[in-house]
Amino acid sequence: MEKIYDVIIVGAGPAGLTAAIYSGRARLSTLIIEKANDGGQIVQTSEIVNYPGGIKNESGVTLTERMAYQAKAFGAEKTYDTVKSVQLSGDIKVLNGERDIYKAKTVIIAAGAFPVGIGCSNEKEFNGKGISYCATCDGAFFEDFEIYVVGGGDSAVEEAIYLTRFARKVTIIHRRDELRAVKSIQEKAFANDKIEYMWNSRVIEVRGEGMLQSMIVEDTKTKETKEIFADEDDGLFGLFVFIGFKPQSEIFEGKMEIEKGYIVTDENMKTSLPGVFAAGDIRKKSLRQVVTATGDGAIAADQAVKYIDELNI
Repeated sequence: MEKIYDVIIVGAGPAGLTAAIYSGRARLSTLIIEKANDGGQIVQTSEIVNYPGGIKNESGVTLTERMAYQAKAFGAEKTYDTVKSVQLSGDIKVLNGERDIYKAKTVIIAAGAFPVGIGCSNEKEFNGKGISYCATCDGAFFEDFEIYVVGGGDSAVEEAIYLTRFARKVTIIHRRDELRAVKSIQEKAFANDKIEYMWNSRVIEVRGEGMLQSMIVEDTKTKETKEIFADEDDGLFGLFVFIGFKPQSEIFEGKMEIEKGYIVTDENMKTSLPGVFAAGDIRKKSLRQVVTATGDGAIAADQAVKYIDELNI
């Protein structure tokens, strides 16, 4: 007989793993479907210092390893597959993967959102070694260093302002000759004497030995290039990228309410479809951090328990 799970969780990042811990502990049959590796984008973080109660030298890998262990201990199953299509209306939800077909009474979508990269040479090599996509996560690591911010929209300029709390100087690198951020944010940035600007520029390559030490910047008009080096006394600099995020929501488009790629939920993680919940970075929210993802996951699982209790299946 084909198994119908109580809960299927799409994604094994902090939100998905937390949901699995809570649903497993509630004695719901739980399956996690992960397409790649546990942890999502947090595994790229070499040190986590702002997660409440975190241990010394905590990394994204060590934190999610413990979460995965807890989920398994509470009976959650896991499979590695890529969900290609879904049928989420009705009492039984169907998820079609590349390897198998999965069915459940409830679904928790925790597939995450991933930052859009610069697209320059060697970018992946320096993720977590000078390149960051999260000011809240990594800004404090660059206390009194120089920081460069790539982007010109609201998020980029707001994060540049935030990073002046730590850096001795912040330079915004923008491919145009004016910012795209709303005027009120621009005014705050222009009034901050720690922020400088590199107009009509884009980063085409990053370099260094172990850590980010230099980058090649191209003038978008003249196509001339120059190499920018870290201060000799520092030996490195920070390069923060705020071009945008890409929610992993393509297969859910047209199935539920989505805004700009993000799944819309209420405060209880309920989507516009009964029995379908969303948690973590994939949902529309104001702060995307591990601590908010785990909170989302716990709420989603709790609501899944209540939903199943009301079903007559």
